[in-house]
Amino acid sequence: MTARIVPPPRHVIDSLLRAALAEDLSTAGDITTDAVVPADAVTAATVVARADGVVAGLDMGLRTFALLDEAITTKVGVHDGDFVTAGTALARVSGRSRPILAAERTCLNVVGHLSGIATATREVAGLISHTRATVVDTRKTTPGLRAFEKYAVRAGGGANHRFGLFDAVLIKDNHLVGRGIGATVKAATAAVGHAVKIEVEVEDVSQLEEAISAGVDAVLLDNMTPAQLREAVEICAGRCLLEASGGITPETIVAVAETGVDLISLGWLTHSAPRLDVALDFDP
Repeated sequence: MTARIVPPPRHVIDSLLRAALAEDLSTAGDITTDAVVPADAVTAATVVARADGVVAGLDMGLRTFALLDEAITTKVGVHDGDFVTAGTALARVSGRSRPILAAERTCLNVVGHLSGIATATREVAGLISHTRATVVDTRKTTPGLRAFEKYAVRAGGGANHRFGLFDAVLIKDNHLVGRGIGATVKAATAAVGHAVKIEVEVEDVSQLEEAISAGVDAVLLDNMTPAQLREAVEICAGRCLLEASGGITPETIVAVAETGVDLISLGWLTHSAPRLDVALDFDP
């Protein structure tokens, strides 16, 4: 059993799910179900994994049923962060047929998408488990779904980078136009104080010492080769965190991790990981 991963706050979950349900139902509702299923019909169904993978977003997905009908009952059989095999029953749902059918796709979209992210995260984290490096996400998320997607990364055994533009400073190349690293970091520190983490991106090892000397908490090493990353680790000597980023794949991540960097950020975890195939099978 995997330790419980803390989900986003309930109000955030409900807000996102209501928006997803409204997108599907609009003002007319589920016109197919309303036309062919009696209003008093009841049913039971099972959420089933059709492929092996790591579960994420199960409770959040099941919440869609309660948002349409609080009388619908759900019972989970596994927990977020658990690895399951194809055919595993993830949860049971029972109650009035109409709202179950109306919420079905939204539930499965959430569970399938987030479980796909968690599965991909678990795979790459496993590849580098023999190193000190931690897999982290980026801000390359689906608009509106960042809280869900970053949760899925945690469920898969990864960690979150900054949540947005508001909670950490990341000075990138476009921020440095016409100004050096030292002066830019000094301006950032004066503006946000020492309570906010400051990271600066460098594109070559020659910029590293200037960044470290400026007192940053972390340096992002962008699109560097393993040889360059190893050199950066030697120069840094533990004075700040080092993050490798840029085009890193499952095929290259081991070589990157073995250089000794602390963090490896992968944008594709949230924007390109294939979803896990899940279904809702109704009882006869």
